[in-house]
Amino acid sequence: METSGPRVLVVDDDATSRRLLEVRLRAMECQVVQAADGQEALAAVQQEVPALILLDLQMPRMGGMELLRKLQQDGIIVPVIVITAYGSIEAAVEAMKEGAYDFIPKPFDPKHLEIVVRKALEREDLKRGVEILAQDADKRYRLVAGKSARMTDAVDTAKKAAASKSTVLLLGESGTGKEIFARSIHNWSERKSKPFIAISCVGLSKELLESELFGHEKGAFTGAHELKKGKMELADSGTVFLDEVGDISQELQTKLLRFIQEREFERVGGTKPISVDVRIIAATNRDLDGAVREGRFREDLYHRLNVVPITLPPLRERKEDIPALGRYFVQRFSREAKKNFTEITKEAEERLLSYDWPGNVRELANVIERAVVLGQGPKITLQDLPGRIAATEPRVSSEGSSYREATNTYKRQLIMKVLNKTHGNRAAAAKALGLHEKYLLRLIKALRIS
Repeated sequence: METSGPRVLVVDDDATSRRLLEVRLRAMECQVVQAADGQEALAAVQQEVPALILLDLQMPRMGGMELLRKLQQDGIIVPVIVITAYGSIEAAVEAMKEGAYDFIPKPFDPKHLEIVVRKALEREDLKRGVEILAQDADKRYRLVAGKSARMTDAVDTAKKAAASKSTVLLLGESGTGKEIFARSIHNWSERKSKPFIAISCVGLSKELLESELFGHEKGAFTGAHELKKGKMELADSGTVFLDEVGDISQELQTKLLRFIQEREFERVGGTKPISVDVRIIAATNRDLDGAVREGRFREDLYHRLNVVPITLPPLRERKEDIPALGRYFVQRFSREAKKNFTEITKEAEERLLSYDWPGNVRELANVIERAVVLGQGPKITLQDLPGRIAATEPRVSSEGSSYREATNTYKRQLIMKVLNKTHGNRAAAAKALGLHEKYLLRLIKALRIS
């Protein structure tokens, strides 16, 4: 009976060796494909797509070393374990320089063979899993990012920050995709194969959040029946994402500051310092500048978090991304619901462009999902949209609009641009615009700027 396990290609000109290896590999629930020389192996690699190759070096027509180089030249990435006689260890070392994963001497020890093969297969599974996660992160950040200039700048900054160990602070309204951005930064970094752990700082008491972050010792408090490792400890060598960091208590702000400075902490109820290597990415939809001025957030912690600030603009300020995002969600939810939706009608798209999206990308995704689930297809029409969006007046182009409309459009764009540069600091924006702060506040309200 054929197993469904990983497929292993055995390449050896000795038929007896091939049979012995096949018996051991089948006992490990592997599928086995055989080749008597390098040329047969090349054909088998193309047809069978093995997860692993066991390769003898001394063969006619095309030897093992030549096959290794050919695989490298053709860009075929498959882990290779070299099988070599005891007198040819130097050749095995040379093969590893050419890209082989490991080697096994002949005659092979069955237990040693099993250990080396399992390690190679596990390594390949982990590598493939990391690649899938990275690809998924790329897809997810693209759906949030779009192609607008502001989001392109944000992505460029994020990719540069990913190459460093610096703390990143993601700023923006709820629903703009801060966690997806954080995961993308992690997956663009050298830490991508290590843990990414997210923790929301909203709605947790100081004691519970401290235990979540730093863990606790057995008996540290009522109900602490066993030792618990915190997120910082579990994420060692990886990334911790602190969502809504502006909501943590001042007492915990002090402990977080110490951790960021020293990368060292004690569990709740503990006295032994624990050191970890963790990258911090924080996010908030609050005005941390204002919180610092009002004494609600430690200024020194703010500066520690704000090393690389990245502002994610709300969807209403990058409406040129809406058509592409809409099409992406139509394809995604149509596939998930096993329906035949293909696009959005022009009339429906005009309403999507006119709506201000207080819930940002998350709200757009929900609207499209609802339309796909409840609609008939193959297109999303005006009737498929919620009433609040269907009733929105279609956006009027500034070209041909009245003097007052054109002036208000320009004012709105200018104020939003300056507010973005000052990270929402209205006093600084008023100074940059040469306006009194109270007058700027009236304009913001009149022009419906968030």
